[in-house]
Amino acid sequence: MTEDYLHYIWKFQKFDHRNLKTIHAEIVEVKKPGTHNHDSGPDFNEANIYVDGTEWFGSVEIHIQTSDWAKHKHQDDRNYNNVILHVVYEHDQEIYNQNGETIPTIALKEIIDHNAYFSYERFLQKGGDRPCYNKVKNLPKLRIVSTLDEMLVNRMMRKSQFIQDMLLRTNQDWEQVFHQLLFKYLGMKVNDIPMLDLAQRTSYVLLQKNADDLFRLEAMLFGQAGMLNEVILDEYHQKLRSEYLFQKQKHQFQSMTGAEWKFSRMRPPNFPTLRIAQIAAIYSSYQNLFQLIRDKAPVRHLQLVFSAEPSEYWTTHYSFNSESRGHKGNLGKVALQNIIINVIAPFAFYYGRSIGDESFEDYAFLLLESIPGEDNKITRKYEDFQIGVISAKDSQSLIQLHDQLCEKKRCLNCKIGVSLLQS
Repeated sequence: MTEDYLHYIWKFQKFDHRNLKTIHAEIVEVKKPGTHNHDSGPDFNEANIYVDGTEWFGSVEIHIQTSDWAKHKHQDDRNYNNVILHVVYEHDQEIYNQNGETIPTIALKEIIDHNAYFSYERFLQKGGDRPCYNKVKNLPKLRIVSTLDEMLVNRMMRKSQFIQDMLLRTNQDWEQVFHQLLFKYLGMKVNDIPMLDLAQRTSYVLLQKNADDLFRLEAMLFGQAGMLNEVILDEYHQKLRSEYLFQKQKHQFQSMTGAEWKFSRMRPPNFPTLRIAQIAAIYSSYQNLFQLIRDKAPVRHLQLVFSAEPSEYWTTHYSFNSESRGHKGNLGKVALQNIIINVIAPFAFYYGRSIGDESFEDYAFLLLESIPGEDNKITRKYEDFQIGVISAKDSQSLIQLHDQLCEKKRCLNCKIGVSLLQS
């Protein structure tokens, strides 16, 4: 028996309610099982239970054995003082809350359908990380669509966690947080930490004030990144260094060492040097980037802003003092789409949630609907859904479904999985 399955049993009340009693023979009537809580705290909140005729409102906690309550130290946690019912598979010891009060407990072992549990176990053993593979086609399309809509919201919330954390650290400075998120994302996983460091050392206010001079922006950013510390035989680099030393004295800058950046095993278009040049170009072309979200700028305008051309040097270089064949210096089509998917849409979504304006959430979803869906090994796994990956809204929903539920075989937390198990 697993706790996940017990959660499913309780959520959908899949047990014999006739003569339902606690371990102390108190008569139990379930009016409302509560809302499933996937965060910290009791497993179900806002439940409505009658115990021996007395009505209770509160939380429900679920364990395999009663003693798990003590193992998890819930008796020392005030968040569990509002638990009105303890639901277990089997009872093995008395438990108490922080106030020393006993908690009504029901044991499900003798009142559930064990054949249904064995069917669930067999279901999990099929289809690798997709037990529902080839069975989804039997479900109504509306069930699949509603599941994916829920996954999209979950994905936006997961991507918003960094935004939420940074808002606390910046005293709710939305513009600075957007600035940091953009830098972090453009650093990719390899250089996201040094890029975030660079964003914190070079505020958006400073970049806005100097937006009329692309060369100065480049000097500030490359200098703060520690990429101008060494003297090399490159005229452009020498001019940047000279400008940065002047700005450093003026603003009392503290630069990075330069050793933080990684170049190995990266495609040249993703080198941090080129990405920093692209950031300078973006700020030079449009000073107040967060205003784009407040104005709900359309995709075409966003692509225009974020495809700003860096200085000519970066059309023949990916890094300093190393000339290459001519290439475009600005962000490519896929990179622009990924900025919308991973930076702008989540930021707009969370901004709307924070200020209570649903129009920004709708804007975030509209952005995702306006760009092509991602074609990768994850999205191709879900061809049996027969809905087509037309837009990024579709692909992001499928990726979240895969990461959050399918890969972990959390079928009991999935509307699709539950529908198939109950069919």
